[in-house]
Amino acid sequence: MKKKSNKYSETLQQIRAIVNDPSYEIAEEDKNFIYTNEARGVRLQLDYLKAEVKMQKQGVDHAIVVFGSARIVEFDVAIKALKKIEKELENSPHSEALLIALKKAESRVRKSHYYDEARKFGQLVGQSGKTPEDTHVTVMTGGGPGIMEAANRGASDVGAKSIGLNIELSHEQFPNPYITPELCFQFRYFAMRKLHFMQRAKALVVFPGGFGTLDELFEVLTLIQTKKTPPIPVILLGKEYWNRMIDFEFLQEEDAIAPHDLDIVMYVDNAEEAWHAIIQWHKKNKTPLF
Repeated sequence: MKKKSNKYSETLQQIRAIVNDPSYEIAEEDKNFIYTNEARGVRLQLDYLKAEVKMQKQGVDHAIVVFGSARIVEFDVAIKALKKIEKELENSPHSEALLIALKKAESRVRKSHYYDEARKFGQLVGQSGKTPEDTHVTVMTGGGPGIMEAANRGASDVGAKSIGLNIELSHEQFPNPYITPELCFQFRYFAMRKLHFMQRAKALVVFPGGFGTLDELFEVLTLIQTKKTPPIPVILLGKEYWNRMIDFEFLQEEDAIAPHDLDIVMYVDNAEEAWHAIIQWHKKNKTPLF
């Protein structure tokens, strides 16, 4: 009897060892497995699929993508920060840190009009639908602050829905409050995020920005140049900024790009010009948005 009891106890222990081992856990619930290098393909697929299914259900057909700096803020915010630094300088007029901060604050005040233009542009796209619920043509941004916030805010101003594609970063990044909740997505991989930017894009409007904005801009230019994606209007808003930032004509003179590559890009200075250029481009190319 004792042998049977011992045998039963050993069997139970063995079964417990089996069911408690990670190998026995259902694959989709095994985080240690899901986050291995070997399972990266599954994670990439899920990163793509969740947003795709949601956007299909929301009826999003065409996206007007807006890129731009996260550091550009509206005038009231920029001027308040500037006045604060100016006041601090009264007490410490030779502070090197404050003088550097003053230059940055003055620059943000100068660039604050881009926030206004991005907000106006969001309004124009938002008003283009048959109803506020119409998502046939929808503003899409990176979901963060600055220019992204302004474009989502403009759509929200007129009661229209808009999309935000956030990305998981080493530092916390929260979505701006103007994105439609059911159209706000967080991605792990830049590649899947970029794929969604382009998959429905019928125009790209790029406001002044830094590394992230340039990365996204040149990704799109390369895809169009190499015919890996259908051509779309690429609008650079802020002629003075972009002419100083990138000398495309120099690239053409150096035979780094072909003369017709210059035709991919258009320059405008305000929201109305950008929206008009998009509408006219699609009329000319017989690819109407509506």
